[in-house]
Amino acid sequence: MSTSVFVSRPDTEVFDFLADARNLALWSSGVTSVDAAAVLPGRDAAYRYRYPGRRRPHELVTADFEPCRRIVFRGQRMWSPLGTQVPVYGFDLIPHGDGTMVRLSVTSCLSAALLLLAPVVAMAWRRDLPTDAGKFCDLLGGPVTAAAPPHGPPVPASGPSGGDPGAQGAPPRRGSPAPGGFDYAH
Repeated sequence: MSTSVFVSRPDTEVFDFLADARNLALWSSGVTSVDAAAVLPGRDAAYRYRYPGRRRPHELVTADFEPCRRIVFRGQRMWSPLGTQVPVYGFDLIPHGDGTMVRLSVTSCLSAALLLLAPVVAMAWRRDLPTDAGKFCDLLGGPVTAAAPPHGPPVPASGPSGGDPGAQGAPPRRGSPAPGGFDYAH
């Protein structure tokens, strides 16, 4: 599933925010929490996170990292009696006028009997991803402008497959391992 939104911030700031996976817990319904330990963003950066409905933490790894263009986080394979699931969260950034167009996507790689639940998983993300995109825009102080409705089938494969930052209403900046120091979560 994917959707696109416009954020009134430069691509560098948007990327810095996304590059720190700890910020996902602030707006993504697919991430309950991310350990507060500082991790230097980059390819293969690993975070400990909690997926909704799971009691123990799993690993979330940066699978793709192209500064100011693309970032992808791949969750650890999660086992259940019905099969396994690997969540993948992707973000593509395109500089656009006075801000950044962001394509948010979620892929759930399912195996075994969980493949039978692929339509339910897809329905849940079709419902949740636009709401998540709205929260993402709210955090970055930009207007919510849906550029495209959520679309695309789930990939049921068993393998991996704003305005001025100082403007009123914008959250304060805090120290971060992110390249540009953009961090709302910590």
